[in-house]
Amino acid sequence: AGRGAAMAVCMCQAVLPAHAGPCGDLGAGPLLRWMDAAACLAAEKHAGVSCVTASMDDIQFEEAARVGQIIAIRTKVNRAFKTSMEVGIKVTVQDVLTNAEKVVSVAYATYVAKPVGAEKVQLKPVQLLSPEDHLEHSLAIERRRIRLGYVQVFQKIMQESNKEGDFYTCEEKDAVSTEHTHVQSIELVLPPHANHHGNTFGGQIMAWMETVASISASRLCHSHPILKSVNMFKFWGPSFVGDRLIFNAIVNNTFHNSVEVGVRVEAYNCEEWIKDQPRHINSAFLIFNAVNDKGELLTFPRVKP
Repeated sequence: AGRGAAMAVCMCQAVLPAHAGPCGDLGAGPLLRWMDAAACLAAEKHAGVSCVTASMDDIQFEEAARVGQIIAIRTKVNRAFKTSMEVGIKVTVQDVLTNAEKVVSVAYATYVAKPVGAEKVQLKPVQLLSPEDHLEHSLAIERRRIRLGYVQVFQKIMQESNKEGDFYTCEEKDAVSTEHTHVQSIELVLPPHANHHGNTFGGQIMAWMETVASISASRLCHSHPILKSVNMFKFWGPSFVGDRLIFNAIVNNTFHNSVEVGVRVEAYNCEEWIKDQPRHINSAFLIFNAVNDKGELLTFPRVKP
């Protein structure tokens, strides 16, 4: 569809039983893997070289997809910077019987072009063909500014909250200790978990993170949690085939009908494993809710840190 199609990709997937969670809906893990793969294809189509995932943020999950339905993932490069670019991701679900289409998820991902030899790749500008292209192009620079300031803002919040006397203690009688929600999982990175660069596939890491976070949340709601949003999956460094990945998840707080779970991922190669020298490669905060058999939102208990 013209030259503008060079920066866009559409991927379709049929939701099979193997992709479904315990309630019969498409699991967030497989969906995150598909989203990362489709976005990477768009990034590499624009860059003309291999690209790696730097982050995926503003992830919102609006609708559930069920077995037998068709998932369409549309990705488009919104703006290219010097060596990185923002890719917009929109996921829709189509019912094959009614042709009704609904938005499942939206997100924005940042990809970095891998250097060719010793030289960094200078990305070409994105060709803007529509008013929507121009709008997303303008918003992309603001979202990038927020991403770059995220670490500094978060560190400042942590420093302020660590001041003596600032810690919050829940005095409620039935409050559940957050230690009860701690989940640790270890994964050995095998060749099927690697992308076409030989690194651990970013979508696979995100899927593993969602799994441990879901288990953590389930220990409070005694049901099957539903992932509603993620503020940001930030990749601080790569991991490789043969690495051991340690996932630690714990509930940070509950908010009546929702719960925030923090997940930290550390990687070890064989030498680092023996010396206990982890590499911090990812962290994220995931928001879940849960429903009963009638589709009503469940209330999460208060927690005691």
